[in-house]
Amino acid sequence: MISIQGLHKNFGELEVLKGIDLQIEQGKVVVVIGPSGSGKTTFLRCLNALELPSEGRISLDSTAIDLSEKVSGKQISEFRRLTGMVFQSYNLFPHKTALDNVTEGPIVVKGVGKEEAQRKAKVLLQKVGLGEKVNEYPFQLSGGQQQRVGIARALAMEPKVMLFDEPTSALDPELVGEVLKVMKDLAAEGMTMVVVTHEMRFAREAADEVIFMDNGAIVEKGKPEDIFKNPKEERTRRFLRLIGE
Repeated sequence: MISIQGLHKNFGELEVLKGIDLQIEQGKVVVVIGPSGSGKTTFLRCLNALELPSEGRISLDSTAIDLSEKVSGKQISEFRRLTGMVFQSYNLFPHKTALDNVTEGPIVVKGVGKEEAQRKAKVLLQKVGLGEKVNEYPFQLSGGQQQRVGIARALAMEPKVMLFDEPTSALDPELVGEVLKVMKDLAAEGMTMVVVTHEMRFAREAADEVIFMDNGAIVEKGKPEDIFKNPKEERTRRFLRLIGE
């Protein structure tokens, strides 16, 4: 479903991604782990064209961004619509209710009618456990609730793939579980997901494949039980020891 070939990303003279090759099958959950500064977030942002790669090719179903050719703004927009992105910070509109935050994209970007957008948004908010919060504003919600609104907002665009960039890193520890539960439910329903996280328990329990990145490259990848119990690479073993795994 997702094919990544020879992905490079430079910021000036700094090479952040150094040739990523990866295939992600439809319905699979891929969790990306690694130390800070390893290129994980840049990799994720390239997957939905928030960052345009310097070199390489990314295809999602029949839509592709190929840096060997000129890439138009229309191509980027079409590609980006196939992905839903959930960020570390919630990025909700503070002056809009939870319902309005979720309906904004479908109405403005996809041209969905207001009533239809609101009907679907209410279903999604119910899905993430916030059915009773539709008319509340972000300041009235906990961090975990705001992040769940963010997930519903991304789902409202009906993406093929959900991308999560450290979705629990800004949360108090007691609120992490409610967000991870929603993510596990999505995984169980067969949503294709790429998740950058430090939550190793989630990686163990929900991932089909775990990728360890360091210094802009994939060092090792495999099933969770293989990565956590019997990693092949010394760099992976060192990382897991340092984080207490």
